[in-house]
Amino acid sequence: MFPVSEEETDRIDFIESSAGKAIVVKSYGLPLIFWGYLTAILVVMGFMFLAVNTPIQKLLATGDPINVALSIAVLFVLIGLPLTLVCLYFYEKSIVKQGSELSLVHKVFWIAVWKKKIVLKDSHSIELNHFMDSPNVAKMKSDSTMKGFENKGYYELYATNNQDDRIFIDRHSRKADMVKLRDLLKKF
Repeated sequence: MFPVSEEETDRIDFIESSAGKAIVVKSYGLPLIFWGYLTAILVVMGFMFLAVNTPIQKLLATGDPINVALSIAVLFVLIGLPLTLVCLYFYEKSIVKQGSELSLVHKVFWIAVWKKKIVLKDSHSIELNHFMDSPNVAKMKSDSTMKGFENKGYYELYATNNQDDRIFIDRHSRKADMVKLRDLLKKF
């Protein structure tokens, strides 16, 4: 989820350079309840590691190729799963817009791991599309008690580059937020 207002200065940076004014919009992190879930998962994984550490050391000491392979596989899962989860919690996506250039930057632990630079057709070639992947059965029944179950779909933000290719930027279920993000990006 991205900020949608210029007043959200903790997640939006404005950059003045010789090339002009630019905006950097950074995604929000997860709510605190998810950090509680991560802590619980890491504690359980820690106890699992402590419980199987001695048997794994014994299996590694046997020298049997099957026992060694199984031990390494278990260690890989017990170390790799928590590491992967922590990396996912420290993931951040940034959108940098300056004139007719748009960059998408994906970061893990504040280190850019993937960056895509898009030269836009023009500075306003960012569009919003509505996408509904399943039929709206609750709306078809026309029952007022089913109103809360209606499928509203989601909205996708696309940029059109100078070769007329549509490049996916982001998606969200709230149209108002996506319209505000699109308008914010079009300003710069």
